[in-house]
Amino acid sequence: MRSKENFLVFGSPDIGQPEIDEVVASMKAGWLGTGPKVARFEADMMAYKGISNAIALNSCTAALHLAMIAVGIEPGDEVITTPLTFCATVNAIIHAGGVPVLADVDPFTMNISIKEVEAKITSKTRAIVPVHFGGRSCEMFLLREIVKKYRLKMVEDCAHAIETEYHGQKAGSFGDLSAFSFYVTKNVVTGEGGMILTDNEEYACRLKVLALHGMSCDAWRRFSDEGYRHYLVTEAGYKYNMMDIQAAIGIHQLARVEENWNRRQQIWQIYNKALADTSLILPAAEEPDTRHAYHLYTILIDEEKTGVSRDEFLNRMNQKNIGTGVHYLSIPEHPYYQQRFGWKPQDTPNAMRIGRQTVSLPISAKLDDEDIYDVISAVTDIIN
Repeated sequence: MRSKENFLVFGSPDIGQPEIDEVVASMKAGWLGTGPKVARFEADMMAYKGISNAIALNSCTAALHLAMIAVGIEPGDEVITTPLTFCATVNAIIHAGGVPVLADVDPFTMNISIKEVEAKITSKTRAIVPVHFGGRSCEMFLLREIVKKYRLKMVEDCAHAIETEYHGQKAGSFGDLSAFSFYVTKNVVTGEGGMILTDNEEYACRLKVLALHGMSCDAWRRFSDEGYRHYLVTEAGYKYNMMDIQAAIGIHQLARVEENWNRRQQIWQIYNKALADTSLILPAAEEPDTRHAYHLYTILIDEEKTGVSRDEFLNRMNQKNIGTGVHYLSIPEHPYYQQRFGWKPQDTPNAMRIGRQTVSLPISAKLDDEDIYDVISAVTDIIN
């Protein structure tokens, strides 16, 4: 149990003995790189999501980058995405040679606005990258209609959305490809790591080639005990493969995904009840017939209502030994994108407002009841 003097780390993962034992077993076996545990993790993820192909990688950023290449993004092609996301979403488009185009978010769900998406489509548009922000599904039926209407590709950014569902269908199964994150703060962690899911066999084979130096698809069999196989380099690829040590953690994290989801749902509901009568703007209610992953519990700090600025709130939470997050400053706030694309924060006003007011409270399954009480006590003390 955390003492009052110890800092409550935001997003600290719930690591159990099975993960520790599995990592130790990998180290004793001497199979540290890509091997049988990566294959097992991929199979487990395919079974959980009901998708026929999985390619485990060293990050979600790598997954997004390779997805852009796989769907054929070339220099000058436009790709529409949200301004309320981590920079990796936009950077992946840039790395593939594409031109990111930002469509503002819905002010309540914080997900990309369908109306804004359609308004941004031009003759150069080739793909859409929706981000299921905080674990809340985007409006996937409407997005799928747009993709079909304009003959576009869709890559789902599911970094927050392992457990997310939309009208009974799992997030990650709507697009041509989907990218997942297993970063240390995510709902399923491997420390660093990511994965691409797809039902397209042609994409899957090429992604394996791209992920491992451009070596032929059969080169992945080198990581089995079937005996040595020669490989051929078929294109200039990347070094994006996942290690068995990472997969050793992920196997057991994924096995507890529903248990941990239930705990985060409990924390979410406790926060909602405890903060309902405050001047904070709480997360929007879940939409009917959807499943929220409860990855981020984001509150908005309106200084006129709370009497404290967002940044002052962050500092005071830190002084009370409570870690928080900011998800996210809108993409146009960052100098690189301003300089390269001429973007201004006011170009996407909803994302700008949210990005300047948002705070993410701890919601890890690792939190015990005393931790939750400490978070609530600190929040209410500051705004009162």
